Amino acid sequence: MQFDSTNESSSESNSNDPNGVIQELKKALAEEKAKGESNLAGWQRAQADFVNFRRHAEQEKIDLSKFANVGLLVNILPVFDDFERALAATPQGKPNPQWLEGLKLIDRKFRDVLEKIGLCRIPTADLAFDPGCMEALACQAGKKDFVILELEKGYRLHDKVIRPAKVIVGSGEEEPVKED
Repeated sequence: MQFDSTNESSSESNSNDPNGVIQELKKALAEEKAKGESNLAGWQRAQADFVNFRRHAEQEKIDLSKFANVGLLVNILPVFDDFERALAATPQGKPNPQWLEGLKLIDRKFRDVLEKIGLCRIPTADLAFDPGCMEALACQAGKKDFVILELEKGYRLHDKVIRPAKVIVGSGEEEPVKED
């Protein structure tokens, strides 16, 4: 059996004083308790950090899967805009009714597919200008800070703006009255 010489000498000097030994033991116990509490607190912090990390990683994984198609959608939106313009510019004469119905069906299907993946149009008509989802290209006479005209539709994918709406905003000046 091996003894610590520092403990031996202090125990020899305190062997005559039982209160001194008790005080030393109490002091050592308090130090060990403090170390234990410090270790427990550190372990609890590490545990909380790990739980937060796991939650953050799960959220990133969800966001990644939610927004994985952003690049594709940004490239498809101009084609979608052109398709809408083509439908709006259908000849006023007598176009083939089946052709027109076919175009409308394609339009409906295209919209349904885009809605299913979480794409929605940003409303702008007669609304206050919102720089978070709109891009002002010009100001014209009209109600101050309200959208006067939408030049290009804006879209959100879930809650993220992937293309801001391009709009003309009112400057606060009254529109000139046209005399007949």
